[in-house]
Amino acid sequence: MSILVSGGAGYIGAHVVRVLRERGEKVIVADDLSYGKASRIGDARLVQVDVSTDGAREVLSNIMVDEDVTAVIHFAARKQVGESVQRPAWYYQQNIGGLANMLLAMEETGVDRMIFSSSAAVYGMPPVEVVPEDIEKTPINPYGETKLIGEWMMADCERAWGLNWIGLRYFNVAGAGWPDLEDPATLNLVPMVLDRLAKGESAKIFGTDYPTPDGTCIRDYIHVLDLAEAHVAALDALESGAPAHRQFNVGTGRGTSVREIIDGLRQVSGWDFPVEEMARRAGDPPQLIGDASRITKDLGWSAQRDVRDILQSAWDAWQQGPRRIAVPLAGD
Repeated sequence: MSILVSGGAGYIGAHVVRVLRERGEKVIVADDLSYGKASRIGDARLVQVDVSTDGAREVLSNIMVDEDVTAVIHFAARKQVGESVQRPAWYYQQNIGGLANMLLAMEETGVDRMIFSSSAAVYGMPPVEVVPEDIEKTPINPYGETKLIGEWMMADCERAWGLNWIGLRYFNVAGAGWPDLEDPATLNLVPMVLDRLAKGESAKIFGTDYPTPDGTCIRDYIHVLDLAEAHVAALDALESGAPAHRQFNVGTGRGTSVREIIDGLRQVSGWDFPVEEMARRAGDPPQLIGDASRITKDLGWSAQRDVRDILQSAWDAWQQGPRRIAVPLAGD
């Protein structure tokens, strides 16, 4: 028996693969390596495939049969909010098409357990400070729309052929569980800041006029290793039968502003690096904080690491990589 992890060579996926391997699970990774790296998955088998392409269904079905797959963890998707606003049709093709191929392969081969990588982007701009799972969902960008449609697709498959699934709605993921599994793509705030510093550029804050205490966006930051452990808890829950709920927030219930993240990175790096204030980006809600009480009650999971742990681990991992940042000496 084995677990198929699509997008398992990526940032979050590689953490989940390592946690699963450390507890003795056989893992098969399906990844097109557009963002992921084969070196990140250890001894797990890699099948290089773009799950959104026409021929992917057959490839995935063959993997499921040949490797006796019993469950799927589906990460493979595009995830840049701004890019989704600029290229909406492509985002639908990539995210919805890829998920459809996976679900068709699962139905065809009788694999009926799925953990889906959803997102807090399904909520849009909710009228509450802390967001519960059952609030009305009105995503404000195509990326969030694809994740909400993905949840609808799985609910439909549950009714049609008995799919047993959980959708994990991530808030802002950051940090590194191990130095070699740092976030390799500059798509999220922390690696974006570190990437600019490594290039000798200023960090950037996009939008300082939001209706928040310091004018910058507020997010619920979750350590990537906490998130990986949430996937394992969800997988274990499916093995026990159908859960009481299908969707779970994965967050801390605490918000941190962009400016506070910048200040935190200054502290862990020991460098008061320069920051530029820029105009807002399209599609960014002012605040998203998740109510994580449901996942704690139903799955027994809660975040064990805080923002300081996130930033310290991200900084340490970056500094052990090939693009170490040269921190100026005091007085320079």
